[in-house]
Amino acid sequence: MVDVTVRGAGVFGLAVAWACKSRGASVRVIDPNGVAAGASGGLVGALAPHTPERWNDKKELQFQSLDMAEAFWAGVAEAGGKDPGFARTGRIQPVGALDLATERARASETLWKGRYRWDIRDVRDFGPFAPVSPTGLVIHDTLTARAHPRKATAALAAALNAKGVDIVQDGPEQGRLVHATGAAGLRALSEEVGKPVGTAVKGQSALIALDARDCPQVFVDGLHAVPHADGTVAIGSTTERDFTDPTRCDGGLDDILGRIMRLVPVLRDRPVLERWAGLRPRARSRAPMLGPYPGREGEFIANGGFKIGFGMAPIVGELMAALILDGDDRIPDSFRVEASIPRG
Repeated sequence: MVDVTVRGAGVFGLAVAWACKSRGASVRVIDPNGVAAGASGGLVGALAPHTPERWNDKKELQFQSLDMAEAFWAGVAEAGGKDPGFARTGRIQPVGALDLATERARASETLWKGRYRWDIRDVRDFGPFAPVSPTGLVIHDTLTARAHPRKATAALAAALNAKGVDIVQDGPEQGRLVHATGAAGLRALSEEVGKPVGTAVKGQSALIALDARDCPQVFVDGLHAVPHADGTVAIGSTTERDFTDPTRCDGGLDDILGRIMRLVPVLRDRPVLERWAGLRPRARSRAPMLGPYPGREGEFIANGGFKIGFGMAPIVGELMAALILDGDDRIPDSFRVEASIPRG
């Protein structure tokens, strides 16, 4: 008999399991497809904040999670002996409107608690792994980090195994039950309540052979270029709501590869090592969906990571474990399951 059963071995499910186990609960994780079989098995791993302005619950919770990420992933690596590929390498992006960039830099001093910077720098300060910037300036933030998605989920799985947590393809649902089942879970809940609570959005990404492991990642024209420690750069991603095959790499990926190679010239003519396509769960509220499962006593939901799942995983795990094990509900209203269920 276990205290908590987690359905889903993506980053949210594994983070909830880790936080529950860290509080002393006995835990089992069930996923018929194995660890990181869905969106968490992608390539990009950009743990990047929203802009430091117009502060709200989502930005505050994301900041807290990114701030705790270093300790979280270090603890995971120590427990399981596997490297999650985490590093706080920062991010650069071209400056468009200088006044707006300056205003955000001032706001970051307060909103980011003086621990991280959002500075305006000369693009030449960053060497060849830098974007084209018409102004010659870039924003450099020191809060952004990276984690290799597949290595991070493998590290979490190894840490859980080392602590005695079974990750199985099938088994009994004992104790309290957490649904962290991604796109399939959003679809199932929508059917159950008879209203759309979220949707699956297709994303495509790629790995390029270039060793820029110590460089900040680049965000330009809506695209991420994330250097990983294994000598690759992850490029992503598309956001596709209309598609026929969710796992097929097609012209959408070719388009973003062409764009990023124009915008970050050092990537031109570098070999593409891998292409990936899959579905990412986006809740209707556009924030992660956390809390009790509507109408089901002792059941909970942790879903809707979409593009920020790896960055939010540390705090999602803590919030859910506090709720599940202690009845301590500190989930902001905008993250609640009810926030994604249409009224009327």
